Amino acid sequence: MTLPASDPTTSPDGHAEFSASSDVATTAETEIAMPARRRRRWLSLALKIAIVIIALPLVLTPIYWVIPPVSTLMLWSGLTFQGMQRDWVSFDAIAPAMVNSVIMSEDGRFCEHAGVDWDQLNLVMGAKGGPSRGASTIPMQTVKNLYLWQSRSYIRKGLEIPLAYYADFIWSKRRMIEIYLNIAQWGPGLFGIEAASEHYFGRPARDLTTRQAALLAAALPNPITRNPAKPSRVMQGTARIIERRARQAGPYVDCL
Repeated sequence: MTLPASDPTTSPDGHAEFSASSDVATTAETEIAMPARRRRRWLSLALKIAIVIIALPLVLTPIYWVIPPVSTLMLWSGLTFQGMQRDWVSFDAIAPAMVNSVIMSEDGRFCEHAGVDWDQLNLVMGAKGGPSRGASTIPMQTVKNLYLWQSRSYIRKGLEIPLAYYADFIWSKRRMIEIYLNIAQWGPGLFGIEAASEHYFGRPARDLTTRQAALLAAALPNPITRNPAKPSRVMQGTARIIERRARQAGPYVDCL
C-alpha cells in the first residue's frame, strides 16, 4: 500500500488538513529572496548608468571636434526654463587678450601638461579637508562643465582626470580653449565669451580690451556673484594682476 505524500489531520467537520509548515517555509524563503532581487535590480541599474556616464564622453568628445558642444549647466538651464544665452564664436573671433587672461589666471602651464597639472593637484589633494580649492586645469574644467556636476568631491575629481587626458589627446590646445571659452558660465543663463562680452561691455569678443578681458577672467571662479561691469574692489585688484600677467603671456601660450 502506498502512503500519502503528506500526513493529513482531520478537522472537526471531517475535512482533511495538511501541515502548514511547508507553506510557512516557502513564504519565508520568498520574503528573503525579494530584497535580494531588489538589490540585484538596483545594482544592475546602477551599472547601466555608470556605463552610460563613461561611454557618453568617449563618444561625444570626438564629435565635439566638429560641432559646438552643450554643457550640463546649459542643459539644466533649458530643462528648468531658466533661459539661456549663448553665441558660439571661433577661436579667431576671440580677442587674444581674453585667451591670455584665462590661461594666465586659470592654468599657467596649459601648453606644458597633457590635461592634468600633477604638481598643483597633489598640493590641493594633500591639503587638510580635501579638494577645497582649485588646481583644476583648463581641460579638467572643460570636461567638468561638459559632462559632470559642479559640486566638489573626490569622486568628481577622480572622473575629471581621465576625461581631461582623453579630451587633451583628442582635441588640439586651440580647440580646447575655443570650447572652454564658449561653454563657460558668466552669469545666470549666460554662457560663452561672446554672450558675456555683449552683455557686460556691449561689444563682440574680438574687440575686448585687455582690461575687459581681465575682468571677465576674474569673474570665472564665481560668475553668479561677480559682475565684470561692476567689479568690487577685490575683483578690480584681481583683474589688475591678471592683466599684468596676460601682457607677459608670450611663452605660456605658444602652443596656440
